[in-house]
Amino acid sequence: METVSHHGRETAYEVADRGGDGPPICFVHGSGGSRDVWSAQHRLADRNPIVTLDLSGHGDSEDIDARAGYATLSAYVDDVLAVLEATDSRVLVGNSLGGAVALQLLIERDTDLDAAVLVGTGARLGVLEDLLDWLANDFERAVEFLHGSDRLFHDPEPELEEESQDQLRETGQAVTHRDFLTCHEFDVRDDLGAIDVPTLAVYGEHDQLTPPWYHEYLAEEIDDAWIAELEDAAHLAMVEQPTAFNAALTEFLDIVFERDETEE
Repeated sequence: METVSHHGRETAYEVADRGGDGPPICFVHGSGGSRDVWSAQHRLADRNPIVTLDLSGHGDSEDIDARAGYATLSAYVDDVLAVLEATDSRVLVGNSLGGAVALQLLIERDTDLDAAVLVGTGARLGVLEDLLDWLANDFERAVEFLHGSDRLFHDPEPELEEESQDQLRETGQAVTHRDFLTCHEFDVRDDLGAIDVPTLAVYGEHDQLTPPWYHEYLAEEIDDAWIAELEDAAHLAMVEQPTAFNAALTEFLDIVFERDETEE
């Protein structure tokens, strides 16, 4: 684990590098998560250095004192920018809340990225009012709900589901609730035209939290965009179907970089 200092706090990140000559790829987790959710993507480290980070208040990163919503989202964007700069990452991948962070960064901040991948996310991320209530007042019920059929997972192995539940409990009720409230307020539907990097929207075919049409909308509204469906997966498609996800990511980046070389 490494850390980068910025805005008076430390953000933790990890780099897996097995000598690949591709550009570093930075991965951003979702609500209540940590960098561990991307462990299966370390398999790509023989092609590209793989950078995974903990947003503020998650995993090994210091927390922030910020209200849910735009203030928290902006702080998370600062976390990602600091890690991008520290690692020279050229590709940004975000899941769920991490996708919202990626979108906000691409729209608002002056960045020089080669590509972006948005997984299980959307331009608007409204959250069920009952879930927000459970997150505030009955955390175990919220954890149970999120692990219901076709929410975080479609048909996971028991140990995978248990690890996911443990991660939410480790992050804790306060930060996880803040994450979901931040998602609930997120809406960049009118701003997607500002995104000027090649973008891949990836979704699990059974995802009820961010359904397929969320990703179809992203692909329609972002100028240079592709879309990929992963079978037998729900919201955490990169965890449930890592081989298919890694293949989709690799194919997309091959197309982007081959096209760039042709245009030069």
